[in-house]
Amino acid sequence: MRVQLVDPSAFTPPYDRALAAALARAGVEVELVTTRFLYGPVPDADGYEVDERFYRRTAARGLSTSARLPFKGAEHLRDMLAFRRAPSDADLVHYQWLTLPGLDRRLLPPTRPRVMTAHYILPPNASRRAARGAHRVFGAMDAVVAHSLHGAARLRDEVGLPAERIRVIPHGAFDYLTRLPEEKPLPEELAGAEGPVVLSFGLLRPYKGLENLLEAFTEVSGAELWIVGNPRMSVEPLHEAAALTGARVRFVTRFVEDAEIPAIFRRADVVALPYLDAEHSGVLYTGLAFGKPMVVSAVGGFPEVADAGAARLVPPGDTAALAAALRELVEDPAAREELAAAARAAAAGPYSWEEAARLTRDLYEELLEATPR
Repeated sequence: MRVQLVDPSAFTPPYDRALAAALARAGVEVELVTTRFLYGPVPDADGYEVDERFYRRTAARGLSTSARLPFKGAEHLRDMLAFRRAPSDADLVHYQWLTLPGLDRRLLPPTRPRVMTAHYILPPNASRRAARGAHRVFGAMDAVVAHSLHGAARLRDEVGLPAERIRVIPHGAFDYLTRLPEEKPLPEELAGAEGPVVLSFGLLRPYKGLENLLEAFTEVSGAELWIVGNPRMSVEPLHEAAALTGARVRFVTRFVEDAEIPAIFRRADVVALPYLDAEHSGVLYTGLAFGKPMVVSAVGGFPEVADAGAARLVPPGDTAALAAALRELVEDPAAREELAAAARAAAAGPYSWEEAARLTRDLYEELLEATPR
């Protein structure tokens, strides 16, 4: 069986490459079709091929060049048409993302069956127009993969896909981060912590609930809080809120490369994801990989991870509940270890890449058997 995994803009290279490697181990011939990722190193191709055919000129110009996005836009149609016309011996194409979904669905190669992973479905309270657009894109596929039962329900109830076209395949834990060939030491900004550490990691965005986390931390003693990630919002209000907590709060507000992640997660005692909205999160699957106790909001597929015993669940925006959960774990090492053991078990079981590859291959075989050749 030969499969193409397609992520034209390299939106999720860790996911793409982890799935490709797991499928290769499961006996699938895999070609990852993407672009060169410009933000840092990516995992090496392990048993699969990589074709960085998209946006080659834009990638060559680098991140700092002027008019990068318009230049990429100018390349997009040409590259999509070239991909459509290119000869391929793939039995099946599995799209991870489409850069311009409304346009791209009309430009896809004729290879069938075709699958798409619904990494993002719809914004909260989506308009009917947005739902119709999502239906046209996902409806162009022979099957759509959701990472959670919650995501599958949204595809069925909000997007309007038939249930038989949806398959739930959980996201794998990012265990490649636990075995990087070269790890960097803990950043200087985070050195010297003596007590428990609560970690908030990832891009700083309004929906991450960081203001609620800082408010909750006013009721947590004996620990310090780390907020680590590249800002996509103003950080000045966060610093102002941190000054009111009475606790030590440290910020690392920059891009954090993979080689820095292991030391940060290994030093953390609790990982907090107090999101106000999300389908899922790479931080969640990083926490699982490192076997970390987590406190997560009841949004998207997060409750399903909590159901596996790997996290404490709190209502989104409920700072009192968040403070109580954090306080319990900061004060009770045994409770932390119970959650950590469950996280390790989840990462080795239902949230392993081996399980994701098994379920994905089963889907491929089912679709190929049903497709006339």
